[in-house]
Parts: sequence; C-alpha cells; structure tokens
Amino acid sequence: MKKINFTIVAILISFLMSGCVGKDALKKTIEENPEIITNMIEKHPKKFLDAVNKAVENARSAQRKDQAKKEDEALEDEFKNPKKPEVSDSRVLLAGSKSAPITIIEYSDFQCPYCTKGFEVMNSVKAKYGDKVRIVYKHLPLDFHPQAEPAARYFEAIALQSHSKAKKFHDMIFQNQGDLKSGKTDFLNGLVKKVGANLSKVLKDIESSKVKSIVEKDMSEARKFGFSGTPGFLVNGVSVKGAYPLSHFEKLIDRHLKK
Repeated sequence: MKKINFTIVAILISFLMSGCVGKDALKKTIEENPEIITNMIEKHPKKFLDAVNKAVENARSAQRKDQAKKEDEALEDEFKNPKKPEVSDSRVLLAGSKSAPITIIEYSDFQCPYCTKGFEVMNSVKAKYGDKVRIVYKHLPLDFHPQAEPAARYFEAIALQSHSKAKKFHDMIFQNQGDLKSGKTDFLNGLVKKVGANLSKVLKDIESSKVKSIVEKDMSEARKFGFSGTPGFLVNGVSVKGAYPLSHFEKLIDRHLKK
C-alpha cells in the first residue's frame, strides 16, 4: 500500500514539477486518489491545522478590510448625499433646538437593550456638544419586543400633553428598562403618573389614529433609510447602524461642524 501511495505522490510531484500541469489535470489526479491529501494530513496534522488556521485568519482579515472599505465608501457617499428625514416642529426634542447645526435622528425601541446603550451615548453627546446638537426621538419597535410598540404610543400620547413630560417618560423607561418587560401596562401607567401626565387622556390617545400614525410613519421612514435593527441614527443625514461608542459620533459631528 505504501508503494502505491509513494507512486501516487511521485506522479503528483511530476505534474507539479513539469511546469505545464493544468488545474483540471491536477484536480482529476487528487479526486481519483484522495488518499494523497489524507495521508499528508495524517502524517503532518499540526502543520495542516496551522495552515488551515492561517488561511482562515487571512480570509477574515481580508473580509474585514473589504468590509471597512465598503463602509468608508458608503460613509463618503452619505456625506455627499445625506438622507433627508422628516423633522416636524411637533416632535419631542431630547436635546437642543431647531437652530442647532447638527440634527441627530434616533430610531429606537424602548425594550431593546442596545437602545439603552444608545440612550447613554446620546446623553454623552448632549453633555459634550450642548446646543450644537438637537436629538429627535423616533420609533422603530421590533416585533419580538412586545412592549416596545405600546411604549412608543404612550410616549407620543404624553407628548400631546407636554414635551418635557414625554422626555422624562423616555428617560425613566431606559433607566428602568427591565421593569417594562415585567410590569408591562402597569409599569407604563405608573410612569405616566410619575411624570405628571393625565392618565385618562393618555389611555384614550394611545388608541387614536394620530398617535398610531406617528409611530407607523417613523417605522416606515426608518426602513426606507435601511434600518432593520435598533438603535439607528442619522447624524445630519449620515447613517449610524447600531450602538456605536461616543467616539464614532464625535468623528461625524466634528466633521459636520468643520463645514
């Protein structure tokens, strides 16, 4: 058996050394004699694994570089052609004013744990940039978060009474997000009372076509801009998909401010 294997290897080496072996011929030889490969692996398992691991890491590295290049190209394209969300004066501002040079649209889900990270990052943005940035909160409740869509409607119903109370409601949900999942409607009703809004009016307004339309339009706009998960942001029309750290937002904001 060993002699046969050596003969096969000799044939393969002959092919390789000839300098004119075709890929098809080499492939045929290996397919007809797979023991060429298995014998080599059995004889040098560590070298084989090292080679495979190196090939995998090289492939991953190349993939990361390719992905980074695509992201950079997409970023430059959005700086040249920013997305244009609708921003009504009736929307709650989490920070800043209409005259701020930077507008951040946040598409969020009250039950999403990553949105809590987004909430924390936006607080850091507010602390650093102050009146230079306005933050508009919009809704993208995901279907596997059953309390997210009701919470979005509560938020907008409270906003019909008071933007400042809606903002407090927003902050208190993200500061106590675990209670939203366990407490559900009781938790939401309790927050309405804590922020000082009229609960009877809120319970009526959450079922209104006006409030439902606001949430539906937000979801439609988010999807139109390519957001399928949360949180998502537009920084003067430039996309941020995910709970990126403050440093990422600083890079975008500072670049816009330099203009």
